[in-house]
Amino acid sequence: MTDSIVIFITVISCFLVVYHHIGYPLLLRLVNKPKTKETLNKHKRNYTDSAADIILPSVTIIIPAYNEEKWIAEKIRNLAALDYPSGLLDIKVGCDGCTDNSYEIALQTAEEEECKHLRISVLDFERNRGKVSVINELIAGSHTELVALSDVSALISIDALLIAAERFQDSTIGVLNSHYRLLNPGSDGERTYWEYQCDIKSKEALLGSTLGAHGALYLFRRELFTQLAPDTINDDFVLPMNIVANGFRAEYDEGINAVELEKSNDTMDSQRRKRIAAGNLQQLWRLKRLLSPSYGGVAFTFFSGKALRVVMPFLMLTTYFGSLFLSTHYLAMASLFALQSIAYAIAILYIYAPLKKPNKIGTALAYLVKGHAANLVGVVRYIFQLDKGHWQSVKESNPNESLGDNVQEANTCQNTMTMSQFTHRSKRCFDVMVSSISLILCLPIFPIIMLLIKLDSPGPIFFKQMRIGRAMPDHTALFQMIKFRTMVSDAEKKTGATWAKKNDPRITPFGRFMRKTRIDELPQFINVLIGDMSIIGPRPERPGFYQKLEDAIPFFAERTYGVSPGITGLAQVNQGYDTCIDDVRTKVGYDHSYALALSSTASWIKMDLTIVLRTIAVMVLGRGQ
Repeated sequence: MTDSIVIFITVISCFLVVYHHIGYPLLLRLVNKPKTKETLNKHKRNYTDSAADIILPSVTIIIPAYNEEKWIAEKIRNLAALDYPSGLLDIKVGCDGCTDNSYEIALQTAEEEECKHLRISVLDFERNRGKVSVINELIAGSHTELVALSDVSALISIDALLIAAERFQDSTIGVLNSHYRLLNPGSDGERTYWEYQCDIKSKEALLGSTLGAHGALYLFRRELFTQLAPDTINDDFVLPMNIVANGFRAEYDEGINAVELEKSNDTMDSQRRKRIAAGNLQQLWRLKRLLSPSYGGVAFTFFSGKALRVVMPFLMLTTYFGSLFLSTHYLAMASLFALQSIAYAIAILYIYAPLKKPNKIGTALAYLVKGHAANLVGVVRYIFQLDKGHWQSVKESNPNESLGDNVQEANTCQNTMTMSQFTHRSKRCFDVMVSSISLILCLPIFPIIMLLIKLDSPGPIFFKQMRIGRAMPDHTALFQMIKFRTMVSDAEKKTGATWAKKNDPRITPFGRFMRKTRIDELPQFINVLIGDMSIIGPRPERPGFYQKLEDAIPFFAERTYGVSPGITGLAQVNQGYDTCIDDVRTKVGYDHSYALALSSTASWIKMDLTIVLRTIAVMVLGRGQ
């Protein structure tokens, strides 16, 4: 019976993974094939010639900007070169609390001879409120027939507005998308990905509507705009799809080009994809009405292209571990597991040890796996609302909680910085693998634990608290650690931050059991998966105690220098919860001993295996505190 259930889940997951990546694009190609010739001829029409025969609409180009001094001048010069009557074109640049010279450069550029004809307003908002607030305010202040939203770092093709004017003669079109191009792709994988996305958008349009837009450039009818919710993440999807939901079409035109000047790196690309992933989940919920069959082709593309993308990392993990579970009894499952393992191995190889002459398939595979990993992190962070504290210089003070005066420079912390890149990457791979497997194995018991917590005492199931993460020479990380609640609700409301103590009356009966078995810490696998923590490392400390501990304990700040805090660790298996400064003082010695073990791969493996076995013993024997 168990095998049948696992087989069913694994096969369905595998089918959806294959369908999303291969089946859906093929279906789009097949559905659109009869229309291809007609469509190509349509796109080859000379819109700029026909534009002379129509009444051109007025257009407002809105450009939200935050610290864009590198690109803002080129952007304004690009707008000055557009082939469109200046009397019908308004430009609004919203500098959203910029801390660089974006505002001053924009004003200076607008006064240049070739830009003087522009009707441009450069607004300087003192406080950074976010892109959505700027968009809402600037669109509310515009009164033209069409509005175009464009990123600062994207240049627009000269005839873009004339082509748009002709396309909007069709009263059923509410949104018009541009063709997004990269001037300098960060990788071959990124180039392939965006070529694929543009191809998909052109085919989606023929089924009724493209899905969303790209912030580089898209246009819409001003009268169809509705204010965006302040917490909207993917504004360039929600805004156009709200218009589609009201019965209009979102079209795509490959003759309108937006060229991205800024070259992304791995960090930028990863952060962007995490944000988009969180936005995908948010927009799926808010636009769920688009899944109704009444929307026809839009419902089909929304389900196949966006809804499945949200759950894709989970489907991929289910397929992988489901086939692993069944591989000993079924040859087909063993083959499926082997194929996935080879694909993931190739992806990891290209990610961590790229070849001098990379293969296009391997590069694309690596970009795909990295993208879904970022997708997983973004979705998990959104579900559990695990927004990070701001990355900040450790010399700055937090207005809410003290982090101490500073974190020591690298020359005083060399013991933790001797970890090789191989050890660092191996440790991270170990973290991702263990946390993924653990979360899947723990999912069946999570509902039971959650029910017992609710029956034990009133209050939330999960307990989230700001903790201090990895420290580096110029900054330290803050993150929200998540655990199952073991204390009464609002345990520190009256007392503020206090040490735990033996027989603590704030701990609930079931909470006491969870602490002894350490199952209260199972949700922290989520923190590990998204990179806030490691499986093994120093205990993550509370900011409220940080200043006092740093003053009282020599080399306390260096304990997390270059090392992520862990769910368990050498200190945790040798001691229980901290009840006083002396407990922390003892743990610091263990933390530095663990850091020294990271100096070689062999000693790291030996140390981590020892800690894992001792942690299991603590959980099984109930020796936790």
